[in-house]
Amino acid sequence: MKFIITGCAGFIGSSLTDRLLSMDHDVVGVDNFSSGQRRFLESALTNKNFKLVEADLLDPEHLNPAFAGGDVVFHFAANADVRFGTDHPRRDLEQNTIATYNVLEAMRANGVKKILFSSTGSVYGEAKVIPTPEDGPFPIQTSLYGASKLAGEGLIAAYCEGFGFQSWIFRFVSILGERYTHGHVFDFYRKLKEDTTVLPVLGNGQQKKSYLYIQDCLDAMLLALEKATDKVNVLNLGVDGYCQVNDSIGWICESLKVKPTMQYSGGDRGWIGDNPFIFLETKRIQALGWKPKHTIQEGVLKTIEFLKNNEWVFDERD
Repeated sequence: MKFIITGCAGFIGSSLTDRLLSMDHDVVGVDNFSSGQRRFLESALTNKNFKLVEADLLDPEHLNPAFAGGDVVFHFAANADVRFGTDHPRRDLEQNTIATYNVLEAMRANGVKKILFSSTGSVYGEAKVIPTPEDGPFPIQTSLYGASKLAGEGLIAAYCEGFGFQSWIFRFVSILGERYTHGHVFDFYRKLKEDTTVLPVLGNGQQKKSYLYIQDCLDAMLLALEKATDKVNVLNLGVDGYCQVNDSIGWICESLKVKPTMQYSGGDRGWIGDNPFIFLETKRIQALGWKPKHTIQEGVLKTIEFLKNNEWVFDERD
């Protein structure tokens, strides 16, 4: 098959690119390298089945030709900076919602009918039902990121109805693992590199979060593509559990062999839109035969090992 991956140089996109190439598929990767890393594509670029298209999803003229002859689109490109969304509200609109519209139009122009979309558990806002099912009571949106992703979901569902598309919408918890370059483990590691004696922590450290290891995430998406057959398939991806931020800090500090003093900012959340309790029900994806192979702690530790061996990523993010 010929897969098109937007955001192919990012954390999830590059990991999926390598997985699909290892399965002898053809992959067209689309990225503008605004946040993706070319080094994540070193292996892919040596593979005859991979084609890189450097294009911006906000530039349809250069985007549309990349979709020619494609069978399936994995749409991962997005602004994932949840914390600072209110500092630049247009960014989420453009990079998450309008970019998704442009992807759908590029698909329509080229007769590509299948799309897998990386949405987020943030669309549930501060859910009243825990663990949160896909069809639970739908809440008020609490972050611009979540709102922009939900708008993308709506566009995709409408294209499925209006133009005969089929979609798989994945509402992720936070993903961890090799090539991870943003989020709490990354931030804590960077802070501890600068000062091992004090660790600033947003909120009170008691926020309850769930995480999923990258390879388990890829397993789930590929299984869903094979086995979920509805016109619009909405699937939570996560593990059967959660941890406190303080738990994660403890694993990180133990791995790095440091004992900093915690400096909490206070309150039960770290920023506007920070959900103090994220735990998704995953019965739908598990009913297809998927179960994660790694615990949250294992995902955190694998992420730390990657960061230890690839500290160049911190320079790239500065």
